[in-house]
Amino acid sequence: MNARAVAIDVLARVEATDAYLNLVLGQRLAETPLPDPRDAALVTELCYGATRRRLGLDRVIGSFSDRKLHALEDRVLAALRVGAYQIFHSRVPRRAAVSETVEGLKQIGLSRAAGFVNAVLRKVATLESLPLPPESEVAEHLAVRESHPRWLVERWLRRHGRATTEAMLVANNEPPAVTVRTNSRAGTREGLAALFEEAGLAATPTARSPVGLRLSSPGAVDGLVGYPEGLFQVQDEAAQLVGLYAAIPEGTRVLDACAAPGGKACHLAESHRVLAVDLYPAKLEKIRAEARRLRLEDAIEVLAHDATEPFPPSIGEVDAVLLDAPCTGLGTLRRHPELRWRRQEEDVARLATLQRRILERCQEVAPPGGLLVYAVCSTEPEEGQDQIDLFLRSHPDFTLETPPVAERLGWPLVQGALRTLPGPDGMDGFFAARLRRLA
Repeated sequence: MNARAVAIDVLARVEATDAYLNLVLGQRLAETPLPDPRDAALVTELCYGATRRRLGLDRVIGSFSDRKLHALEDRVLAALRVGAYQIFHSRVPRRAAVSETVEGLKQIGLSRAAGFVNAVLRKVATLESLPLPPESEVAEHLAVRESHPRWLVERWLRRHGRATTEAMLVANNEPPAVTVRTNSRAGTREGLAALFEEAGLAATPTARSPVGLRLSSPGAVDGLVGYPEGLFQVQDEAAQLVGLYAAIPEGTRVLDACAAPGGKACHLAESHRVLAVDLYPAKLEKIRAEARRLRLEDAIEVLAHDATEPFPPSIGEVDAVLLDAPCTGLGTLRRHPELRWRRQEEDVARLATLQRRILERCQEVAPPGGLLVYAVCSTEPEEGQDQIDLFLRSHPDFTLETPPVAERLGWPLVQGALRTLPGPDGMDGFFAARLRRLA
């Protein structure tokens, strides 16, 4: 089976199940390992590239198709996107892009659609470049050129202006570097970097996080030196900053209210006792497994619980609460490009309502003098700053307290809260606020 066939299958599965692309892709490559590592890299590029560039690809495909795209079978539409992506965004010769994609479609048992896909892609290949709306129509031009929903582009233009918006859009279409956080229980960043260097892997210290490293072309993470020994955990630099910005006193007991997938829980467990809470027991088992790999199982206990409901008295006393709340994920579009096509503007308000419910439950267990740290991987103020402003107005016994480390290290702060945006810094978009309950 050629790389195009695998990519078509992966994209069709993602479309049909609403699953995360990275999970489906990883599972598919594990099920059917490709003989040449370059083929696996090509599959990855085709899947992520076709998903990131979907808006512009669909516009040009639709202009040459005599059938509505929404009426096409998932695998047929996936093949058209894979082919068009290669034509406009890869170095693959156009003739090969068409023929190899059609061959891939045949290999997954869709020979009946091969003629249709071949005809459309051959017409697409006659164009020198992807057609774009006029630059005078700023929102529409940027939406198509950088392949983001227009409603999101318009939001960002209103809030950030054109220069910052363009930088965010471009960053979301760049493949993110693999970033890891050093397990401070197991060693130092310098020691881990030296270990990677010995293994022939370039590791660059992250600019803002003092415990992070960026890796160039590492391949499968679980095959890296130090992974079985739990010397590091994969985590974006912005997510690392959330744990550091929290600045919770060491040795204290922390409730992580929405802990899955467990990155921040494990980060805290390096120097705290953590009660990791999540709605789904299966996700808690994954946190347990990761804690065992990192040799942190002694510091993490887990509890299956719906955080929109009151926490049971059985949790005991905690010194601090971390709420990494369910959100739109609009700060992670470079890692999860499929989210840009699943989210609607009304989801921002819907999830903000859910966040408020959970925040109310979390404040109920935050002790006098203790900390309540709120975080989301979203760029939208309704889920971030607006959420905190509303909370502080209705809870005068809390105040926003910026940790000295954030100012000393020059982290990006807005009104004392941590805020990172996709862009030149190469980080995801996160918001975090550190709230202190008055004694």
